[in-house]
Amino acid sequence: MLVNLQVPWVILGHSERRALMGESSDFVADKVAYALSQGLKVIACIGETLEQREAGTTMDVVATQTKAIAEKISDWTNVVLAYEPVWAIGTGKVATPAQAQEVHDGLRKWLHSNVSPAVAESTRIIYGGSVNGANCKELAAQPDVDGFLVGGASLKPEFVDIIKAATVKSSSA
Repeated sequence: MLVNLQVPWVILGHSERRALMGESSDFVADKVAYALSQGLKVIACIGETLEQREAGTTMDVVATQTKAIAEKISDWTNVVLAYEPVWAIGTGKVATPAQAQEVHDGLRKWLHSNVSPAVAESTRIIYGGSVNGANCKELAAQPDVDGFLVGGASLKPEFVDIIKAATVKSSSA
């Protein structure tokens, strides 16, 4: 349907689909591979629950989710990873810039070691956990945060500030 409508992007693996529909990492990976085979570009969501964060297993969780995708695809050109800490979606809580950077850096290192250095360098890793006008600039300034997947804030006037935050890195370079 998306191909027929000429919609170029699809979001897969969102935490609500994983939780409410029981979508496993393997199922999400199958969907990613299929979407790519149909010419779509994919935003693949990964992230941990509050319990997993508090248990210190964040990197294990996101690495496992990413590994499932890596086992099903070979070309990462049209894949964007969206780190969405489940505990920060729609709660008003947000990962600190340091927490977001730590996970994004860990994902990039995982891609470097398990896929390839080129994929690690070229794959966009965006942040999607309660981004808003107040926190977007500091998040955008993190070296491994390549943009945002914005939910509810996209319906508010502050969305303009989030869009403008994309210039933080380019103006400081």
